Amino acid sequence: MPWIVGCTSFLVLSYFFLWFVPPFVTGRVLWYLLFYCSFQALSTIYHVPYTTLTMFLSTDQTERDSATAYRMTMEVLGTLVGAALQGQIVASAHTSLHCRAEMNVSMNATYSPVNVTILTPGSADYKLLARKVYMIAAGVIGSIYVICTAVLSLGVKERNDLFAKSSGKVLPFCSGFKKSMRHGPYIYLIASFLLISAAVQLLQSNFVLFCTHAAGDLRDHFQNLVLTILISAVLSIPFWQWFLQRFGKKTAAFGISWMIPFAILLVTLPNVIVGYTVAVSSGFSIAASLLLPWSMLPDVVDNFQQMNPSAAGLEAIFYSSFVFFTKLSAGISLGISTLSLQFAGYSSGACRQPYLVVLTLQILIGAAPGILIILGLIILIFYPITEDTRRETELALNNIRLQTRRSTLIVI
Repeated sequence: MPWIVGCTSFLVLSYFFLWFVPPFVTGRVLWYLLFYCSFQALSTIYHVPYTTLTMFLSTDQTERDSATAYRMTMEVLGTLVGAALQGQIVASAHTSLHCRAEMNVSMNATYSPVNVTILTPGSADYKLLARKVYMIAAGVIGSIYVICTAVLSLGVKERNDLFAKSSGKVLPFCSGFKKSMRHGPYIYLIASFLLISAAVQLLQSNFVLFCTHAAGDLRDHFQNLVLTILISAVLSIPFWQWFLQRFGKKTAAFGISWMIPFAILLVTLPNVIVGYTVAVSSGFSIAASLLLPWSMLPDVVDNFQQMNPSAAGLEAIFYSSFVFFTKLSAGISLGISTLSLQFAGYSSGACRQPYLVVLTLQILIGAAPGILIILGLIILIFYPITEDTRRETELALNNIRLQTRRSTLIVI
């Protein structure tokens, strides 16, 4: 909790300065690079202890799963609210040039130019308006950060695990990292969801470009399609929580493949009806891809504790490593997308793109995510923790905690 509270103010400042336009021109690249890197680093510092808190809320696996489902629902809902707020605030700075041209003609033909003030892109007044609205948006999002952190710090209490008290001394980071990376279930989980996360990132990062350049009918719908994906994901998480409790987590993970046929359908039939159908199904699968790894990670930590009773306090290492590999998969997918589009001849800002760019976008939306998801699910088949294994691990750890509690009472 001290890490979360301590980094919040710096996180908010770095986010605010990301949207601030400095008065100098020559050093702006370094300015934005510095604050973008700072924001990403501080976000990681915030996110690692925040996700690790799951292990300190309860020792009951069912309660942890419920807490994870609630957390992921609120995260997706927060993304939806944040995108809506920022989008509405900055909307005044994003009227299309075509609309402005029509407005200019209409207003010049109807009204006297003395009474009309038109802001055109590139003008000083337009730039001033754009800077102002982005500053307001950054301030609003930063305020939400502070409010949410205050709610978290005041409303959540950490619980000490009696198993940790019965274990040996806390291992140094390097030794603990080596032990964690030699734990079989953890390796399978990382390898599987690294590929699945990369697939989801490919789909998300190229969806807008695909709608704009490869599916002409969807050009005016991509904002609503993104909104549909987020709403579908929010509404689907409770279903996946019920499903994994009823049928098991490994079985639920195969629901991620639900998006594959719909993504291929979107590539072959890019029309409005198919677009919204794919948006709903993608949100359904994305919800599973967001919930399941964070729901399975506590099981891996418990399994490690059972097999290594002398090692204590490695929860943060497991979670921080998992966050690292998640960000690594995002970076790899973005790198693949950028390089592929660059080699295909993508031109930023162009109204029409070459056919090779359209073909590349179709591959990045349809074929590539499907292949990565299938490979990830094949690896997940060998993930050794089943529902029976989870119950055995929970029973063994509870026995250790009970013995520790009894020995503590005897000492007192």
